Amino acid sequence: MSDLFSPLEIRGTEIRNRVMVSPMCQYCCGPDGVGYDWHEVHLGSRAVGGAGLVMAEATAVEPRGRITPRDLGIWSEEHADALAPVAEFMAEHGATPGIQLAHAGRKASKTRPADGSRPLQPDEGGWETVAPGSPYPYDDQPPETKRMSKDDVADVKDAFVAAAERARDAGFEVAEVHAAHGYLLHEFYSPVSNDREDEYGGDFEGRTRLVREVTAEVREVWPDDQPVFVRVSASDWLPDRESWTVEDTARLAPLLADAGADLIDVSSGGIHPDQQIPSVGPNYMVPYAERVGEATDALVGAVGKITEATQADAIVRNDRADLAIVGREHLRNPYFTLHAAHELGEADRVEIPVQYRRGFQ
Repeated sequence: MSDLFSPLEIRGTEIRNRVMVSPMCQYCCGPDGVGYDWHEVHLGSRAVGGAGLVMAEATAVEPRGRITPRDLGIWSEEHADALAPVAEFMAEHGATPGIQLAHAGRKASKTRPADGSRPLQPDEGGWETVAPGSPYPYDDQPPETKRMSKDDVADVKDAFVAAAERARDAGFEVAEVHAAHGYLLHEFYSPVSNDREDEYGGDFEGRTRLVREVTAEVREVWPDDQPVFVRVSASDWLPDRESWTVEDTARLAPLLADAGADLIDVSSGGIHPDQQIPSVGPNYMVPYAERVGEATDALVGAVGKITEATQADAIVRNDRADLAIVGREHLRNPYFTLHAAHELGEADRVEIPVQYRRGFQ
């Protein structure tokens, strides 16, 4: 039986335990999107804190794919060079370094959440956003969003591939394709935001084509012995209209596995402001991961208010998911995994940095 501190081998990559630091945007880059010391300290602290896999935040594959002007990017060699020491530091301290490759689509060109997440106007440094269908941005506020041409679609695929190549060369060992939370790839597969009539719209096959193609093309350039993840939104949380459901996700998951996804990171929501979020409590999205796991041979990761050691351990022990993906608790406690090992009586299964051992005696 696997538990929270069982290693997880995917292809030829061994993740030292089943705790993953969820990708969490920091919104602290300059306007050039280049990472700096904050990212090494932020991500490196979680590696020192014992997590098995530390996933860097949503990292834009092109400038117009940023959520805000302060987002991290990887659309040039300069970006990759700045991130290489971060990946190296995480690996030196035993964590598997991962990076989430992202494009915000119609949810781009916003102010930071701390500044209200409102659309940026052109005179404020805003830029034209792109989307599969509707000419309106996420919240129906100006400026309008550009309906993507087939050339635009091809350019986005190329941007994901080039970003994956840069991330690979920078030393990251896991690439995660961000296809959740109402961002571009999710916008394509959800009927809420895709009204196209070409091969990238219409029915299930057409709407899911782009995420399948991006996954396959990232897999093609990623090392054979290293995994590719895909984060999906299992449900749009819009029960009163045609929308994406967990059963759609269960149908998509094996197709993503066929395209080269080794693990499906199962989240939810984000496609429309009218979403009806269910009661939010511990493990509230874990059932989605279970349903996806039933539908595919790919591994699955679970998210959703995972804050306690016993809770994370039970998710793995009970085969509800292969990874416990812990987000906000890692903001509160970078050393969540080391504390969890002591709480669960598994201290001999983690490597505590010699500099910190007195604190755990």
